[in-house]
Amino acid sequence: MGIFNRKNRTNTMEAQVQESAEGELRTGLSLVETDGSFLVGASALGDQPRDRHAYDRLQVMDDCLDAWRFNPLARRIIELTTQYVTGGGMRVNCTDQRAREFLLAFWQHPLNRMDARLVELSDELARSGNLFLLLSTDPGGMSYLRVVPSADIERISSQPNDVEQELRYHTRPDLDGISLSYPAYDPLDDSPEMPPVMLHYAVNRPVGAQWGESDLAPVLRWLSRYASWLEDRVRLNRFRNAFMYVVKARFASESARATRQSQLTTNPPASGSVLVTDESEEWSVIAPRLEALDASTDGLAIKKMIAAGVGLPLHFLAEPESSTRTTAEASGGPTLRRFEQRQRTLRWILEDVLRAALRRAARADARLNPDAVFQVQAGDISARDNGALAEAGSKAAAVAQELYAQGLIDKAEVLRLVYRFLGEGGEYVEMP
Repeated sequence: MGIFNRKNRTNTMEAQVQESAEGELRTGLSLVETDGSFLVGASALGDQPRDRHAYDRLQVMDDCLDAWRFNPLARRIIELTTQYVTGGGMRVNCTDQRAREFLLAFWQHPLNRMDARLVELSDELARSGNLFLLLSTDPGGMSYLRVVPSADIERISSQPNDVEQELRYHTRPDLDGISLSYPAYDPLDDSPEMPPVMLHYAVNRPVGAQWGESDLAPVLRWLSRYASWLEDRVRLNRFRNAFMYVVKARFASESARATRQSQLTTNPPASGSVLVTDESEEWSVIAPRLEALDASTDGLAIKKMIAAGVGLPLHFLAEPESSTRTTAEASGGPTLRRFEQRQRTLRWILEDVLRAALRRAARADARLNPDAVFQVQAGDISARDNGALAEAGSKAAAVAQELYAQGLIDKAEVLRLVYRFLGEGGEYVEMP
């Protein structure tokens, strides 16, 4: 009898498991496929294994753009990067007179407006991690720069054996189903007709990948959590001053209680008024308990995660972590290094674009030297250490002049030492 009961229980359990599996299968087959569910786990042809999947990459770009538009903290993070990287302005320095004139004409052309476009370039690079620059050239040799949104690029074609040798950039189909394809700029294979070409630059890109990533990508979820936490706190504080009166009394009947409640609802006591009752009624107040001190600790923890993710100290995000100036200056050191790194990247990008424009212009004007030496110079990231550099340069100059007078170093070494301690680099002019 016991064996028979155990067999029945086993059969019943197997039937329940089978019924549950069939139910899950029916539920899965009944779900409506969308772009978000159908493409999960799929990869596009040509995607690199180190890149995000196409659907994931587009979603991250959209989320970063939405965060920049609607989240003040995200907007400030991007603005801080741009203000430090391009706030001092940039200019082109070239020793070749004709090349310098062309580069300045390109820089100041009304259709280029590079001084104003620096902010747009830095914002897009930090917000999406990519810069897709379309360079168009007229028959006279003048080129015009346009920034193509990174989200509009669907696919990048490259050499089969080298992902860094990009060949073409394919845009997403528009509302009419039209998709464009732009060739990558190749100075060794530039067509004489000089059609529009595209140049691609990326930051935060892992080795072996084609696409960069936004500065906001690691902190998107924390930005969302901080915004939700802050909204909850604002909603609770809205009702912080709200309260409810509780009146306790012995009523002869339910109708007497309802009558008294109707009287108080019709004529509630005003704020600051004097309320006089007899001993038959006891008044009390119910008010919300927000525990604001504990909540502030939670908000600070989330904000610290955001600050660490984007490489900014808390006092850059309106959160004074310490009251001492020394601590604030010390914590800003790594951040300034990060801004210097991004500034060098943007300078190299601009130099590469200007080199492409100069080479194209040299096709139309043989007097231009396509290999003229030039450099994009940028302002200081921080003026805080200029005084220290000036003092160090002055002391280094005195020592270098004494060594030169004794014949221990030559003129070039004097200049190198002085410029080195002044924090400047580049070419040094010959001393008279």
